[in-house]
Amino acid sequence: MDFSSKLLENAVNEMAQLPGIGRRTALRLVLHLLKQPKEQTQYLAEALKNFRDEIKLCKNCHNISDMELCEICTNKRRDPELICVVEDIRDVMAIENTAQFKGFYHVLGGKISPIEGIGPHNLTIEDLVQKVERGGIKEIILALSSTMEGDTTNFYIYRRLQKHEVNLTTIARGISVGDEIEYADEVTLGRSIINRVPFEQGIKR
Repeated sequence: MDFSSKLLENAVNEMAQLPGIGRRTALRLVLHLLKQPKEQTQYLAEALKNFRDEIKLCKNCHNISDMELCEICTNKRRDPELICVVEDIRDVMAIENTAQFKGFYHVLGGKISPIEGIGPHNLTIEDLVQKVERGGIKEIILALSSTMEGDTTNFYIYRRLQKHEVNLTTIARGISVGDEIEYADEVTLGRSIINRVPFEQGIKR
């Protein structure tokens, strides 16, 4: 792809680094921004800069937050004895959209994947174990995607928490095997949360 401007080429190259954005799409987006009023592009740049500079991770659940504790963790109407373990913020948003879950979350920050060099130490699993050890938690819901990596992570967490007195469940398989949580429709995901099953029941099949 030949460019008449080095500035245009640099902008396209940076835009093309975003997931799902090829160079042709990046070019279309950059040219669209060029047609907009300068102020609008500046608002976008400022919003991205502020997001990158000021965003925090919740000290309790590791969700993305503007404050040290996210709005979910500071909500006193939620059930502190119930924790839903998810991969990332997209899964929190998907489950919240179902309006079926009233507990707290624990965001792992990924899934165990040896191929990608991601091990248990790269995730927030030890922090989850420490939460359980402090007491007061009756149930942990494993709500990871039903992929090989998700199942591996589920089983690792199960082994780490097996000796503790906590009820370990997994969402019902209304979610198709191999599907990502974030792409499930709200009705199916909501029913999976409500109809969760003991984790041990799933691994004995």
